[in-house]
Amino acid sequence: MLIRTDNITKTYMAGTVAVVALDGVTVDIGKGEYVALMGPSGSGKSTLMHLLGCLDTPTSGRYWFNDRDISTLDDIELAHLRNREIGFVFQSFNLLPRLSARANVQLPMLYAGMPVRERQARAAELLEMVGLKDRMTHNPNELSGGEMQRVAIARAFANRPSVVLADEPTGNLDSKTGVEIMRIFGSLAEKGNTIILVTHDQAVAGHARRIIHLADGKIVT
Repeated sequence: MLIRTDNITKTYMAGTVAVVALDGVTVDIGKGEYVALMGPSGSGKSTLMHLLGCLDTPTSGRYWFNDRDISTLDDIELAHLRNREIGFVFQSFNLLPRLSARANVQLPMLYAGMPVRERQARAAELLEMVGLKDRMTHNPNELSGGEMQRVAIARAFANRPSVVLADEPTGNLDSKTGVEIMRIFGSLAEKGNTIILVTHDQAVAGHARRIIHLADGKIVT
């Protein structure tokens, strides 16, 4: 099992008031699964994604990633795991504006210590995979929203991660472009990649092979 949680909770303090964002979530996600985390605003889906991506830690409960107990890892080990094992795609793209598409895709490989020629070749391969072979040298301000999200997807797969987490990946795109982006995710899932996307949109969630519905910090179906 790639991902396993056991009764994880997450509580935030809003002043003197404790806000329960996750309330006893237990879930298993296997390698090669294509899963959507779905729910309305405040349901806990983004909090769960941050915990699964090791961007945050649960208040209680346990989380295993590739059979490693995440609670036993220090900050350096967590950073290494995020770089090598987890890819992220965000609604706002999060590209560096002064770098070309190819340079943006190379960043995770640079941090992983991959040799220059190898990461250049890998970045070119990934950008071609998402249909941007002719846009590699363009900076983000020269790309459309859909093209920027394609760059972000290519970057997420740079280090051949065990899982890619996509948080509302079509949220800033028009409906036609959103369908094109979901087609790319579908193609990548068909190749055996593990993908978890977070969405409030039933049409987007419908592209996944399994939908986990959350409400009030709990899994309801």
